[in-house]
Amino acid sequence: MDRWLELDGAVNVRDLGGLPTEDGQTTAPGVVLRSDNLQGLSDKDVRRLVEDLGLRTVVDLRTPAEVAGEGPGPLVAAGVRHVNLDLIPGWDPQGDNRDRIVPHEKREKNDLSHFYLGYLDEAADAVVQALSLLADDATGTAVVHCAAGKDRTGTVVGLALKVVDVPDELVIADCAASAQRVAAIMDRLRTRPAYARNLQDKTVAQQSPTTDTMRLLLAALDERHGGVHGWLRAQGWTAADTDRMRHKLLAD
Repeated sequence: MDRWLELDGAVNVRDLGGLPTEDGQTTAPGVVLRSDNLQGLSDKDVRRLVEDLGLRTVVDLRTPAEVAGEGPGPLVAAGVRHVNLDLIPGWDPQGDNRDRIVPHEKREKNDLSHFYLGYLDEAADAVVQALSLLADDATGTAVVHCAAGKDRTGTVVGLALKVVDVPDELVIADCAASAQRVAAIMDRLRTRPAYARNLQDKTVAQQSPTTDTMRLLLAALDERHGGVHGWLRAQGWTAADTDRMRHKLLAD
């Protein structure tokens, strides 16, 4: 299936449906979407998401400062539930940081996996809460997003896919697919006051996710915790939670 959703006001939107699992099942379409920021959605976009796709919940992984500066987006006015979960709780955009609303994402060894691990180390409760929302039938169809829809979103989405045992290579490919849209993402974010200055000296290559990033994150979780399931168990995630996620994300 073509997993990309072409919208007027967001450029990095795709459906998590259609991915095979290790046990021969497939992720269900129309259950979880992933996206870049949603502030630019047109009325047509909102109608498509809410009326056609049945969107009910926004899982917003931006910092409170981003939400305050940019707003929750037009989906909220359409009655969609908005849940903000901060994955960078230690970041205070004040003083010397006043020129940027999120930290500089400096690559190490050509990857950003250390940033992704930072989300898990510093915001474990928020990550688990995001996953719990995705597993909850009451959440309905959900969209997970941050600013660019590649790093914070990629981390939460990648863990969700591993909970239902999507193979590593497909999780890695899903994360790296955002690189196809980075130029367009940057063009959009440069028009937003919250992000323009932070991006003024950035290149597409610097901002693009690579296959190494998610691969190294999964390898680190394997080494330190026995994999994603092991990390989740250490956070209080249960077999019942996994069953709920499988019931929600997998096709009948």
